[in-house]
Amino acid sequence: MTAAEQIQDQVFPAPIKTVEAGSAAERAGVRPGDVLLRVNGQAVTDVLAYRHLLSQGRATLEIARPQEAPRVMTGVPGTAQDHHRLFLTAAPSLDDTFTFSVEWEDPGLEFEEVLFDGIKKCANKCDFCYVHQMPRGFRKSLYIMDDDYRLSFLYGSFVTLTNLSENDIRRIEDENLSPLYVSVHTANQDLRQDMMKWWRLKVKDPQAVQIRSMIERLEQIDLYTQIVLVPERNDRENLDETVEYLSSRPNVISAAVVPIGLTSHRTNLPDVRVFSREEAQDTLRRLNVWRKQFLAERGTRFVFPSDELYLLAGEPLPSEEEYEGFPMLENGVGMIRDFLTEGVPELPAALPEPRRVILGTGTLFAESLDRAVEPLRAIRNLSIEVRAVENKTFGKVTTVAGLLTGRCFRHAVKPGEADLLIVPPTTLRYGTELMLDDVSLDELRAELRMDIRSGGSTLGELTRVILQGAQSSGPQFGMSAHAVKDTAEPISVQVAEQNMRGQA
Repeated sequence: MTAAEQIQDQVFPAPIKTVEAGSAAERAGVRPGDVLLRVNGQAVTDVLAYRHLLSQGRATLEIARPQEAPRVMTGVPGTAQDHHRLFLTAAPSLDDTFTFSVEWEDPGLEFEEVLFDGIKKCANKCDFCYVHQMPRGFRKSLYIMDDDYRLSFLYGSFVTLTNLSENDIRRIEDENLSPLYVSVHTANQDLRQDMMKWWRLKVKDPQAVQIRSMIERLEQIDLYTQIVLVPERNDRENLDETVEYLSSRPNVISAAVVPIGLTSHRTNLPDVRVFSREEAQDTLRRLNVWRKQFLAERGTRFVFPSDELYLLAGEPLPSEEEYEGFPMLENGVGMIRDFLTEGVPELPAALPEPRRVILGTGTLFAESLDRAVEPLRAIRNLSIEVRAVENKTFGKVTTVAGLLTGRCFRHAVKPGEADLLIVPPTTLRYGTELMLDDVSLDELRAELRMDIRSGGSTLGELTRVILQGAQSSGPQFGMSAHAVKDTAEPISVQVAEQNMRGQA
């Protein structure tokens, strides 16, 4: 019996967002707002299970058309409570159902969410977890401790594997959910338990916390791994041990090494610190020995330090070639080199009118960005300032650009002091112009009395934004693990945006 067949006969209603014109679903009368209940009589937990059932050939889909229950009036007519009367609506009924079948054909359905049964939560209490360091007052999706292997497969978010059940493991194998992205941190089991402190009541299978056993159990699944490095914990010789083990496993494709990220909100949390320059330099020296060896023996460098590690060490970034296609870009590995790959386009000698531009970024990247835009300073009538924005929300210790908020820019920029403020695209919620603290660019435009735009993901795009001047940038679109959490707040509030900025 497969893992899918082990699922209890529960129903996870999946609201249908769109129905493709001319599709089997449309011919059967399905319309947006209807709900998928079962396929071949089985409950469907997510879009992956849905596709897997379709791939078996003939599939019968059970659809429900929600019917609203009668509204119930509260309050007493003609009394003092009359003006408080409300109409309350009960949950829609799903009793009105029908079925249709397809055979080796896509039904033509797109769902509101990719997860129908809600997100799988983390079983750990890591010393370095970003969720535990969040200040209060943000949208609730930022406080969800996600650890869902399905989102790892779909969007590349990192998971620890410690919350997997035997059915989950069998499903990964049965459906070949490869690749997965795994936070290993260390191959030393005792040290990993000390750093991650999983809740025993949340661990479904004791074997799942054994990282070496899990990597070996999932031998048919390609794994991209990461090591969040904590000074004097899993670095130095422990790092060597972890890299040596990971490189010995044929299914481990690569390992990213990311230094710990902290905020100033660590009340009642373990005492940890960031890397010093000397420690970052030592880490890079160790990793470069491994990288050189792996390249000679295997044709790949295998282990990839994050950009932040190079910046902390004051070391130059590797060439584009050394990133080998940027397989873990969203984990902060190669983002700066990728940004610089498209260089400055041909520049005009002058702008028709004077323009003052502020490029806001995190304190860690400011110096590198300042050097990158130096050629633009030769353009007459263009004044450019790269401004290192201190993080007023998470604290000075948080130096990356992606965690800047509207509050940070309000403190860093005076109203009217520029014609154009450019913010990093990583500060914006996917598909919107909202920052992490839900401050919109329109709000900032009004308060700071200047146009504000996203700078684009490459130096070439940034240059074009600068030269185009004051225009509305429009929303930023993209799909990643960070987008999922914000599109499904009503039932699962989704992927913790901390994975976004490199920690998991």
